[in-house]
Parts: sequence; structure tokens; C-alpha cells
Amino acid sequence: MNGYKCSKDSRNHISAHRDNSLNRRPQFYENRYSMKILLIYPYFLEERVHVEEIRVLPQGIFFVAALCRQHGYEVEILNWYDIHRRPQEIRETLKRIRPDIIGFSILHANRWGGIDIAKIARGIDPAVNIVFGGIGATYLWEHLLANFTDIDYIVLGEGEIGFFELIRCLESGRTNDIPAIDGLALRRGGKPVCTGPAQPVANLDLLPNPARFFTYQHVSLTRGCPGNCTFCGSPGFWHRWVRFHSAAYFVDQLELLNRKGLHHFFFCDDTFTVNSQRVVEVCRLILERSLDITWQAISRVDMINEEILYWMRKAGCIQISFGVESGSEKIRRLLNKRFTTAQIEQAFSLTTRYGILSRAYFIYGCPGESRETIKESIDLMRRIKPLGTVFYILDLFPGTALYAIYRRLFGVTDDIWLERIEDILYFETDPKLDRDQVLSFGRMLRTAFHENLPDFVHSIELVEQKDLYPMHADFLSRLAMTFDQGDYAAVEAIPNKPQLAEFLYRKALSYHPEPRAFLGLATLLQKAGRHDAACGLLQEAVRHFPDHEPLNISLGISLMNLGQFDRALTRLLPFQNDRQVLRFVLDCYRALGDRESAARCRDILQEPSSGD
Repeated sequence: MNGYKCSKDSRNHISAHRDNSLNRRPQFYENRYSMKILLIYPYFLEERVHVEEIRVLPQGIFFVAALCRQHGYEVEILNWYDIHRRPQEIRETLKRIRPDIIGFSILHANRWGGIDIAKIARGIDPAVNIVFGGIGATYLWEHLLANFTDIDYIVLGEGEIGFFELIRCLESGRTNDIPAIDGLALRRGGKPVCTGPAQPVANLDLLPNPARFFTYQHVSLTRGCPGNCTFCGSPGFWHRWVRFHSAAYFVDQLELLNRKGLHHFFFCDDTFTVNSQRVVEVCRLILERSLDITWQAISRVDMINEEILYWMRKAGCIQISFGVESGSEKIRRLLNKRFTTAQIEQAFSLTTRYGILSRAYFIYGCPGESRETIKESIDLMRRIKPLGTVFYILDLFPGTALYAIYRRLFGVTDDIWLERIEDILYFETDPKLDRDQVLSFGRMLRTAFHENLPDFVHSIELVEQKDLYPMHADFLSRLAMTFDQGDYAAVEAIPNKPQLAEFLYRKALSYHPEPRAFLGLATLLQKAGRHDAACGLLQEAVRHFPDHEPLNISLGISLMNLGQFDRALTRLLPFQNDRQVLRFVLDCYRALGDRESAARCRDILQEPSSGD
């Protein structure tokens, strides 16, 4: 069994009664609830090169907080992924808020951050109730309660109902009822016990919409994944059962967040496309409501088709990530990735054809890994031509099949996590692999991707469907920007980046007028000293987009470079409220010998700006 071990038999015959908390109508009475609830996403031990890997709050924390807010509780969420850099703030904040209950969202790698903060909180207020939850706490509930006395309770699995029922019991003083809450771990007689498995919410739409209370960019249509990957904790946590929000609930959430000013979203479902009909329904609703959004999603190569891709692209999808993991079929079998090389190739080909950036996840340092299997991954990469990649070293985490095998082979217990470590790298357990070897595998993969990326770009062929032409222009211009001023611009191993950017900008404009493409290409021409060409291109651009501020400013700069200061002013003056633009206006007046106007500009620039 790879899931967390907490059966009804482990309850010591405690009877359970579960309130239907979601169907109960929320009641709001002034000062009815006095408990202060603080939810914390704690810090990790290791620094990340890409901090975006850890700084995003798990979406579950918003659902937990929303249910409490709906019932009138005072709830605050703290994203403390980097608080270890400002440790004095921990004590200051806890003293200021004085929470009655602190809930910690534990993935696994941040468990020590939670343990450390819990100890500080207990020192400030010995009576505070400290609750751990999340996948990391769920799989290590017994270990955590046995070894860290500052932790009072652990909410197992899906946390909304268990946490809500716990705070109701604590507030009312009905502590004898706490053992009757499903999905809770606590101590009885000083020993960790579990009240039984958490009962999942069958109808996810009964959960209050967190977007009513909070602002965030990571959203999910589903909970669970049908996959059974040996490196992943999802099969044991969700038991391979996928539940769905309705399309209306999900798009309502997007619309509320969009009204708050968010325009890009990360759909963080394990497999967004598991139900094609639901996906199309979501996309149609996004279009019907005219939501001005873009988004990216995660899928499986065996759960994608042209209809899904068409509707996803129309509705704003700009990137899909697929777990390829390895080019070696033997390693994919060990990881339990049950799809074929042909399915991988088709998924990437179709995704790119519909103008969606295809990104591949690869895992290396796996059982049986060698230079030969790495070469197989590189060969596959060259065939599928991903436009983005993420390379991971294989980790062992509690709750995964690989971790269970590791424990059995080496006779270790969960007490290994008493060490201040985030994870166990598989290669550290395999005498056939060593650190330098595995790191060299990573370099091989990254170098191969970067060196072949120009060929992948030049091989792009988009579907000939006219209603997608504006999306094609958008896709190509976004990709161009990555080489021009985005992530790839700083990668020395990628050859001919300016040429790639120019190629993509021009290809974008061959499909449809696109402001980003006009501006990017003009900037490249300006950098190359080709001001006549830049000026001509931008004059065409402003015919399509006469009120577009960046295009007009760029045209004004090109005209200045050509010495046409009178014409430059006609483009710049409408935007002179921008202090940088006003500096260009000042330069124009100086060049024209208009001292009075130049003096007026200079006086304005000497005044303190509103941001000073």
C-alpha cells in the first residue's frame, strides 16, 4: 500500500459522526466566532535557482481558508516560503497576530520550516493549537506526532472539512468530540493515533469559491490523477480517483480573479485534459464570457487530441507541459509511465501545430540510468522538438512506490526524516550511480536541448486554420520574446538568438498584425542601427494600432534617430505624462532649438514625481 496508512481499525473503536458542513448554510453573527486562524506556507531548507518552484501557495490552503471565512472566522494566510531570510519577522508577526490556531501547509520539503516555526509559536503562546496538513504531513503523520511535540493535530488528505470541524470543536471546548472527526491524527495516551481516513468531498462545487475572498493565479478544475507513477505521491493521496468542479464553478473562479486584475493563470491539475468534454465546456465558457486571459496547463501525452487543442488555444492556452520523463522505454516502465513513444511524438507535434508551446518534463538519475539511456532521451527530444523543458533528478518522497521499495530494500524507517534534509535523491541509494555521473547526465540533457532549440524553432509548422491565425501570431511573437529578452536570452549555449527572434517575429506578422511582433522586430532593427527599416515597420504598425502607446513611442524614437524631430514629437507628445517619454520630448525640443518648450519640460522633470 503506497497511500497513508490510517484505516478505521486504527481508531481504537472510536465512533465517528461527521457533520455535513458543506451543506449547512453559513451563518454570520457579529462576534460569534472569536478564534483567530493563521494559515502558514513555511520555508524550505534549500535555496532554489528558480524560486518560482517553491513560492506558490498550494491551492488547498485557499479552499481551507475560504470555508472558514464563509462561516465568519477571521483567517489570515502567510506565504512564508522565504521567511528564513528575515527570521526576526517570524516572532514579531506571531506576537502581533496572536493566533488561536495555526495551520501549516506541508508539501514535504518544507516540513522543517513548519517544525521550526511551530516551535517558535509554542514558545510565544503555549496554548496555541498547531495543526499540520498537506501531502507531506499526511504521509508522515505518525512520524511527526511521535517526534515533534509542538504539533497537536494533523489533518489527513483533503483538509477543508477536517480542519473546519476541528476548529469548531476547539472553539466550543468540545475537545472530547475531536476523536470523532474523520481524517485526523492526534495523540492518545501520548501515542499517535488516527481517526480513520478522510472522507473526500464528492461534489467539489459545494466548496466556497476562494476567489470571493483571495487573489491567486494557480487554479484547478480537478482533484486527483488517473496515473500511477512510481515517483509520485498522488496515487496514494487521491487513490487515482479524479473529481471535477463543474465548468461553471471553475470559470466563475477565473472571472472573479480576472476582475481583480489577473490575466494569466496556471491550471495546476495533474492532468487537465482527463475529461475532454469538460475541457471543451470550460473553453467555451471562457470564450462566451470574453475573459481576457491566457493560461498554461499540464496534460498527459495519451490524453490530448486535436479538438481539445483547438478549443484550448481559442480560449487562451499558451503552454502545455507533458511528463515525458525518459527516452528509454525501460526506464519509463520502471516509472510506470504507460504510454508509447509514438504517443509522445504525436502529442508534441499536435500541440505545436495548434500554436501552443509544448514543454517536456524529463527525469534523470533513475534506476538503470546510463549514458546510453540519456542518449535515448536526447534522441527522443530531437524527434519531439519541445520548445521548453524541465529536467529533474529523481527524488524519493514518502507516499511513493519508489520510497516504499527503498524502505524495504534498506530496512529504514520514516525516522530517516529526523535529519534536516528535504528529500532523498535516488542515486544516493544506488551503488551503480554517483553524484558526478548524474550531474553530468543533467548537463548532457540541457546542452542537447539548447543546441538543438534553433532547429526546433525552424521546424515549427502551424495548422492552416484561418480563425487561428491571430493566435499563431501571438504564439510566435511570445516565443520570439524568449530569445530576445526572456528566459532564453541569457542562455549562452543557444546559438543565433537575435536571428531566431527576428525569424519568429517576421513569421508572426505573416499570419496576422501583432503589436508584440511589430515592437520586438522594430527593437531588433533599432539595435542593429537599421532605423529606416524600423521606422517603416512601425509606421505600418501604428496604422493597425493607432493608439498603441509602446508602438508610438518606439516610432518616435526611430524618427529621432533619423533626425526627424518634428515628426517624432507628434508620436511622443500624447504620452508625455510618462516621465521617460517627457525626456525624449525634451531632447526633441532641444534639437529643434525650441528653448521655451525645452525649459517647460525641464521644469516638470525637476518636480518630484508622484512615486518619489
